[in-house]
Amino acid sequence: MSDLNAAMATIAQKTEQFLEAHLTAQQLSAPLPAPERLINAVRHGALNGGKRLRPVLVHLTANLFPQPAGDLIQAGAAIECVHCYSLVHDDLPDMDDDDLRRGKPTVHKAFDPATAILAGDALLTHAFALLADGNCHPDPALRNQLVIELVEGAGVGGMAGGQMRDIEGERKGYDPETISLIHAMKTGALIRASVRIGALMGGANKDELAVLTQFGEAAGRIYQLADDILDATQSSEQLGKTAGKDEAQGKSTLIASHGLAHARSALQEELNDALPLLTPFGDRAAPLAQLVTHFAERQS
Repeated sequence: MSDLNAAMATIAQKTEQFLEAHLTAQQLSAPLPAPERLINAVRHGALNGGKRLRPVLVHLTANLFPQPAGDLIQAGAAIECVHCYSLVHDDLPDMDDDDLRRGKPTVHKAFDPATAILAGDALLTHAFALLADGNCHPDPALRNQLVIELVEGAGVGGMAGGQMRDIEGERKGYDPETISLIHAMKTGALIRASVRIGALMGGANKDELAVLTQFGEAAGRIYQLADDILDATQSSEQLGKTAGKDEAQGKSTLIASHGLAHARSALQEELNDALPLLTPFGDRAAPLAQLVTHFAERQS
């Protein structure tokens, strides 16, 4: 686990450095100058916090293969821009209405809701420029595929659609099967995209990509189940964001419908099903196995 922690810290640091260098007025002001306030809001929403788990997934998946090609840091940073945009918008008053994110004021509190909307829009837009850029991968056809993967992970059939279902569930409630679908879309789709992007940059064949897609989907469900459990059991100080939001807003979760013990059992079952999917990759998959176990066991 110490090796994994070191790898995660290194990837997180490199991702932070990349975003620090690229989310600037100089980089984002083409063809016309970007407003300083908007740049500051973008940086507030994307820098100085977060575990950068999606870039870690890109790296660990790509490194299952002998010779991954392209800039894994840039690809991971693109996914992180989408993730950060989703958090900026998720915290807005008309969404989850949260004042705290990563232990600091959310973007709409530090600036204002309109600026937060535009900051999220800018992060989402810039993500696709990073993937389409020639520095990301030498093969334009593969870069096109990376863009498609991120579109599918972030769009109406992925994260955005999952957020819509989540909002609808506050009014009418859902059965466990639909809750699982929400997990697969709201959280799992971007995690799935991270794994698939890593696999594509690693040079996975069709069968390897199919297995890793299953793993990515399972990892997404594990992450969201753990997140729901943490929301119900940890404090705001421990989480770096407001705790107890799911219950307060009437979210449809397994905890709400079946209780905490059932949710913990479902989480363990998902983990037990996910780990064997990595068996074909042998010892090279140990870091990924440790990471998804970390998803299940994390305390923040």
